[in-house]
Amino acid sequence: MEQEHKKSFRIAPQFVLGLLIIIVGVLMVLDNLDIIYVRDFWDYWPALLIVYGIVKLTQPESQSGRFWGIAFVLVGTALLLDRLYLFNFRLWDFWPLLLVALGASMIWRKSAWRMNISVSSGTPSPRREPGSDYESFISTSAILGGSRRVVHTLDFRGGDLTAVMGGCDIDLRNAAITNSPAVLEVFAMWGGIEIKVPINWTVTFEGTPILGGYDDKTFHEKADVNQRLIVRGTVIMGGVEVRN
Repeated sequence: MEQEHKKSFRIAPQFVLGLLIIIVGVLMVLDNLDIIYVRDFWDYWPALLIVYGIVKLTQPESQSGRFWGIAFVLVGTALLLDRLYLFNFRLWDFWPLLLVALGASMIWRKSAWRMNISVSSGTPSPRREPGSDYESFISTSAILGGSRRVVHTLDFRGGDLTAVMGGCDIDLRNAAITNSPAVLEVFAMWGGIEIKVPINWTVTFEGTPILGGYDDKTFHEKADVNQRLIVRGTVIMGGVEVRN
């Protein structure tokens, strides 16, 4: 029992972020009281990014969570070396790497999704009949436009949704999950994704919102743990909403 407790214990990124904010607040108070000089510590502020990134890397989250953990560590390290005059680093010079990273992330998610299909159920059926294996995995993209899809399968397993300056509307209210959990990989940038699920589904979010967010509007009191949907991915200046 004790071993299980130790395995389940982990430091949440929110805990570390809150602790860092408390430390900064205490240092500012001590500076106002002329007890210490905060500027001597402020030169090393990029170390906070490194600590937060390391904590993100230790969490059992999705690929997007580990991606942003690595990003925080690399950016924090470069800024810290710049502060120590060991490396000339200007963040603006490297901003196009964000586009490269986003593109690589989309390709990785797509490849991982196709691998999941081949491992879990073999090649999907090309027929679009309701309840067929073809509907067990979905892949929908909306770029500068909109996309709507209704799924009827009784063996829903997941898929991936992408919305870039557009919107995706996925209706799963007539679907069911045989092998729980089902996983939906989402990516929304300047766009939105709306997912409608049955009233008895349990929804869990595992993702990284950046100037955006996830919104869970489902009825939790009627949820069934055997009908669990995991929504994970990255939301940038957009939103993902799940409702009944």
